[in-house]
Amino acid sequence: MVNKLIGIAFIAVGVALAVWGYNIYDSATSQISRAFSGDTPLEAWAGMVGGGVCVLLGIVKLR
Repeated sequence: MVNKLIGIAFIAVGVALAVWGYNIYDSATSQISRAFSGDTPLEAWAGMVGGGVCVLLGIVKLR
């Protein structure tokens, strides 16, 4: 039972991180930065990748 709760928590945190990362990626300042330099903010990548990893860990914990 505890593993299922931990898994659900990982999934919730992962989704929140992924959404946060995408919001940073899609922000106006990020779009302007990408237009001129082509670089994506590190926070956006960290949020999206970290969110994906947390969701995968949550799925593994639910099994």
